[in-house]
Amino acid sequence: MSHHLVEVSGLEYAYPDGTAALRGVSFRIEHGESVGIVGANGAGKSTLLLHLNGCLLAAKGAVRVGDVPVTRSTLPEIRRSVGTIFQDPNDQLFMPTVGEDVAFGPVNMLLPEEEVERRVRESLAAVNALHLRGRAPYKLSGGEKRAAAIATALAMSPDVLVMDEPTSALDPQARRKLIGLLGGFRHTKIIAAHDLDMILDLCSRTIVLHEGRVAADGPADVVLRDRELLGRSGLDLPLRLQGCPVCAPAGGAPAAP
Repeated sequence: MSHHLVEVSGLEYAYPDGTAALRGVSFRIEHGESVGIVGANGAGKSTLLLHLNGCLLAAKGAVRVGDVPVTRSTLPEIRRSVGTIFQDPNDQLFMPTVGEDVAFGPVNMLLPEEEVERRVRESLAAVNALHLRGRAPYKLSGGEKRAAAIATALAMSPDVLVMDEPTSALDPQARRKLIGLLGGFRHTKIIAAHDLDMILDLCSRTIVLHEGRVAADGPADVVLRDRELLGRSGLDLPLRLQGCPVCAPAGGAPAAP
């Protein structure tokens, strides 16, 4: 069985105050799929992603990557297979230079120095950021930080990339560059985002979460055109599908001259 597979079965999780965040979430993602996870604030998207790399462990139900269940004892293996890009890149960039940040994971895997160097160079090159190697993370732009954070994940040679709001806080040009970059990756990709246009660009499948449950799971170009479904889940249609409010108001007919 491919270690790129991700399966979630009956996953439940509640916050310390007892508020339910996930309520019986189940899905299976096959090798090479690009899957968007969408939902309103509080739907459970980030909580779900944190279960995929073991930052949170299932209170009930199960998560596995390939044949490996996500448990406390398997965390080192899971985190080599699942590369996570957090919503705030500052959560991943804490070393004096970008190069040291990218090297951090491979060094802690006790890889030989030449292998660490190869991974640093190849990961930075993959995100067009070799020129950032000697830069301090705090001096980078938002787009540069995002590229560096992705490189830290790639340096672990993951099978699965998990991303939480990857286009958050990026300017339009940096957003376009990032979408182009992510579109070239052949990894299994799981992307949680409010940016539904980006999900349309990158994902062939979309899972809608609503109040901790799976409200829909299907082809992205079908799910993200379902105005009624999205409305029930606190979402709007992607901007490109909304049309001009003057030329085609809510009823869909062109406005009178």
